[in-house]
Amino acid sequence: MSSRRKFIRNVSLTAASAALIPSITKADKKRRVEQLLAEGGIVLSTWKHGLNANVKAVEILNNGGRPVDAAQQGVMVVESDPTNTSVGLAGYPDRDGHVTLDACLMDEFGNAGSVTFLEGIEHPVSVARLVMDKTPHVMLSGEGALQFALLNGFTQRKGLSPQAKQAYAEWLKTSSYKPTGEAKDHDTIGLILRDSRGNFSGACTTSGLAFKMHGRVGDSPIIGAGLFVDSEVGTATATGVGEAVIKICGSHLIVELMRLGISPQRACEEAVKRISIKQKNYKDIQVGFLALNKAGEVGAFSIQPGFQYALAKEGKNDLMDAASLLTVGKN
Repeated sequence: MSSRRKFIRNVSLTAASAALIPSITKADKKRRVEQLLAEGGIVLSTWKHGLNANVKAVEILNNGGRPVDAAQQGVMVVESDPTNTSVGLAGYPDRDGHVTLDACLMDEFGNAGSVTFLEGIEHPVSVARLVMDKTPHVMLSGEGALQFALLNGFTQRKGLSPQAKQAYAEWLKTSSYKPTGEAKDHDTIGLILRDSRGNFSGACTTSGLAFKMHGRVGDSPIIGAGLFVDSEVGTATATGVGEAVIKICGSHLIVELMRLGISPQRACEEAVKRISIKQKNYKDIQVGFLALNKAGEVGAFSIQPGFQYALAKEGKNDLMDAASLLTVGKN
């Protein structure tokens, strides 16, 4: 009976989660993040849209929520953004005109949930959360993931946003496809954090590369590639061309390097360096990594310049420019 009550409570929380995302004013953003210093937490996320995601994550932490709650609800802000063309239902479609979504999350105990190739669900990260909490599995995909979502109270919405529809019509004129990982094509939201007790969690969600082949899945929902969490050590996440990240198990690599005592910054640099060795066309793509360790040290590094990340720490929530391989002597 207790497990049934827990299930009902989890489903109710998930179904109501979209309503928990308020509009965020600049004053609210400043006030909420200023509380972070007293709590001792750190929130780190990819790209400019990470600023608002961080604010929500900080709010959850300050209200006593679990790290995984903060990570989940932080990225949900971006999933719901109708102007974001690479995360959520407003993302650009694949080459067949379908918006397919991937997401994963990990909690402070090493539990994980993931969904891939999911269509028409506003918050794929919330479906991933139920996969983690409710099933013996880690990943559900395609029709199975959709069936699971619908059985658990989610509703499906199909169709393209006006912006995506226009971009798709333009793309069809040439149907040219060359994944670069530039922000205009793809800018996953990956969010990682440490709470005041030193526990870690993370979440990652995307609609994938614009105009990808139908059925393509990138690194974002793959545990150890787009995201990895180990509360004994720290956490890492990735953004960019997922194929390159998958080939080196990028986020897991970074966490294991940190386990050996390497700083988050050096670990991120080593992961990018490994891609440059393994990937012949690395100069033509973008990949960026973020990392956070037990001591609260942060790492950020990318192949190309232009990778930005949001860092909420010590009462500030700032947009930062990551260093990059092609600006440190390996052009």
